[in-house]
Amino acid sequence: MSIRIYIADDHAMFRDGIKAMLDPEAMMEVVGESDNGATVVRECVELKPDIVLMDISMDDMDGIETTKQLKASGSKVKILAVSMHDESHYVKSMLDSGANGYILKSAGRNEMISAIKTVCDGATFLSSDVSVSLLKSLNQADKKVSHIKLTPREVEVLKLIAEEYSNQEIAETLYISSRTVDTHRRNLLEKLQLKNTAGLVKFAIQNGYVD
Repeated sequence: MSIRIYIADDHAMFRDGIKAMLDPEAMMEVVGESDNGATVVRECVELKPDIVLMDISMDDMDGIETTKQLKASGSKVKILAVSMHDESHYVKSMLDSGANGYILKSAGRNEMISAIKTVCDGATFLSSDVSVSLLKSLNQADKKVSHIKLTPREVEVLKLIAEEYSNQEIAETLYISSRTVDTHRRNLLEKLQLKNTAGLVKFAIQNGYVD
């Protein structure tokens, strides 16, 4: 089954470039596009794409607010932020709004394809150009939770989540079921008072669980 993709960007040339980039991919299909945040929300609810490639800088409603509204609508669509901005506050804002990944517009074709597949597999993707130093600066004002004790198995799962493993890959690596992985993921979110997988990745980096 092909990955259904929606492109949200206010530059027609960029949208055309993404479509040309993805055209050779037999298992990827662009099902819609828009330069307007309100239209993105409406059409994603109607078209039910698997993933939105979300620009941040759109005129009427930016990608951050559009992401929030998509999540509030109950849509299960994955969101990959695609932006020219590498400043930490943009990355933080998109991830906190519910985005499942962040890639820079300077990324090449292979990285874009990898990002789409990774996010659709349920993992978080962060562009190679978004440095660890930027990630460490995220959520500085957030409540510190480093004192919370994690079990050895929770630590193993957390590390693999931060290394962009999908649920199935974690299950195969640790010789446990996907359902057990889901349970550990939910327990980590509850224990660490985090909202989503992106929060787990940030926590793992900030607290030294991954390099």
